[in-house]
Amino acid sequence: MKNLFHCIYVMIIMLCGTFGFAQQNPVSWKTSVTQIESSVYQITFEADIENRWHLYDIGPYEDGPNATAFTFDLPENASLIGSVEMIDKPVRKFDDMFGMEIGSFEKKARFGQKVKLSDGGASLKVNVEWMVCDDRQCLPPTDEDFTINIGSQNGTAASNSSTEEQSQITETNQTDRDRSLWSYIIDAILWGLVAILTPCVFPMLPMTVSFFMKGSKNRAKGRAGASIYGFFIILLYTLPIAAIILIIRTIGGDDTTASIFNWLSTHWLPNTVFFLVFIIFAASFFGAFDITLPSRMVNKSDKNADKGGIIGIFFMALTLVLVSFSCTGPIVSTIIIKAFAGEFWTPIVVMLVFSAVFAMPFILAALFPAVLNKLPKSGGWLNSVKVILGFIEVALSLKFLGTVDQAYHLHILDREIYLAVWIVVFSLMGFYLLGKIKFAHDSEVGHIGVGRLALVIITFSFVVYLIPGMWGAPLKALSGYLTPLTTQDFIVESQKPALQINDEGKNVKYGEFLHLPHGLKGFFDYREAVEYAEKVGRPLFIDITGHGCVNCREMEARVWSAPEVIDILNNEYVVLALYIDDRKTLPESEWITTENGKLLKTLGKVNFNFVFNKYNAISQPHYVLEGRNGKVLVPPRNYDLDISGFVQFLKSGIEAYKKEN
Repeated sequence: MKNLFHCIYVMIIMLCGTFGFAQQNPVSWKTSVTQIESSVYQITFEADIENRWHLYDIGPYEDGPNATAFTFDLPENASLIGSVEMIDKPVRKFDDMFGMEIGSFEKKARFGQKVKLSDGGASLKVNVEWMVCDDRQCLPPTDEDFTINIGSQNGTAASNSSTEEQSQITETNQTDRDRSLWSYIIDAILWGLVAILTPCVFPMLPMTVSFFMKGSKNRAKGRAGASIYGFFIILLYTLPIAAIILIIRTIGGDDTTASIFNWLSTHWLPNTVFFLVFIIFAASFFGAFDITLPSRMVNKSDKNADKGGIIGIFFMALTLVLVSFSCTGPIVSTIIIKAFAGEFWTPIVVMLVFSAVFAMPFILAALFPAVLNKLPKSGGWLNSVKVILGFIEVALSLKFLGTVDQAYHLHILDREIYLAVWIVVFSLMGFYLLGKIKFAHDSEVGHIGVGRLALVIITFSFVVYLIPGMWGAPLKALSGYLTPLTTQDFIVESQKPALQINDEGKNVKYGEFLHLPHGLKGFFDYREAVEYAEKVGRPLFIDITGHGCVNCREMEARVWSAPEVIDILNNEYVVLALYIDDRKTLPESEWITTENGKLLKTLGKVNFNFVFNKYNAISQPHYVLEGRNGKVLVPPRNYDLDISGFVQFLKSGIEAYKKEN
């Protein structure tokens, strides 16, 4: 038994190691420069430290932890005054592990270094090395290089704005990824619970647990076996996805990986394939046919499951995954396809969460066998779950066709057609729940219970909510899933998009096929927007967006629609939208060649290359406020539905722009 748990521990460590490569260091740095005398400057290094972690002070500590250290590479006209000082006071306490008193910081730490210049300005190179620990572990020492400009160069005051902005951009992008990741995790939990209720999985629950209880000499060993069984289920769902992504990132690097994921989420080929996959699985859920893996594969796995020990348990888990494929395949496809639109580690985490939720009932039922007696018996209700999933799959499949329609400007699946299909699909689902529609494998519905009645009320209420959208209602709750309001032909006058024209009354570049929401006027080409901003003396509001971006549409519907936001964007900014997934082929004169020799021909690829290199941004939406000479005025902002926070973000950009003058 001791060896058994040792094996489990080793496997858990191996799995955690897979995700360890993706771990972000919990400390982010930013710098600033302050002139304190005519030729003396202070450089401030500020560390933001995530919760539960602590950063060691500057020490030094002999035979102790790695203290925070600063190494300066100075030009001839610069010299240090003293050494690095700790602006914030560290918390000092005796550390039992190192046997000495050690100082450390939590949440925030600031360090200062004075520099004296003999003339002009200078560019300093600084390396910062640090180590962080929590109550259980320490991460390996990490370092980062900074280039900091101080003093006057070419008659202008130079600063480390690029370094600081880069740090702030990184922090903001990480916050955005965290928000998006949590939304995907919630989806994975819900789909994992739904998968358990499918007719391919639910009946196997008591059968599998019964096998472990009866096939073991004692109950404790049976429970341990069932726990390992659940662990192998998690591995079988998660490791293939992790392997694919690790291979892609190892071979191609971050830039190539981001391009691949952008291609997956916007190109017509994968989106059409995703649409067909959803429709095929929906047909299977409706009972048209069963999707199963080759019987030879299932039989071979089942035969190997007869072997004893951990190997036999592994093949039992593999058999469950293969046999349940006809029900879990569509669900896994749904959440993985959605997750692939996010940051490239998201699919791994999403699949880990889904498989853990999916495997948990097997583990819990083995630990508490009496629970099985309280579970509802298998029956027609399981088939009803599949049919309901079929309706949902049909509705969700339109998202992929909508992305293709938007990216290539086909104008086939405009908003009113999209809504019409959804209204019909969910109406049919409501009638099915009432028992008015039956499929081949359905049981007779003599009466409906309270639970089914509640689902009927929810479904038809949702249909009623959709109907005003046919006349131009914004339907903010669904803004991330529907095509933009600007694609709708039949719409009330107040909701119609404004024509994108410049001061001379001519269409702006790309304005014939791109539009801004809520009647806003703006631009879709960076150079054109910059020229106009300089002419009218306003800062740029840069919206890095995409046709397939769910969060972009939600931000436009819920935040941009606020009267105060519209007023500021209309009267204080020049609005620029850069679509990084648009498939419009540009004239040959506008094609560009990247540093690695790749020729970019479409508007989306050109924009993607531009924003990746200039703003280090791959997430959508990403909002940048830019002043003169391309200077980023304040830290960029990403997906955040806080309207007051967005207004403050816009106002802070205006204040920073005015200070430039």
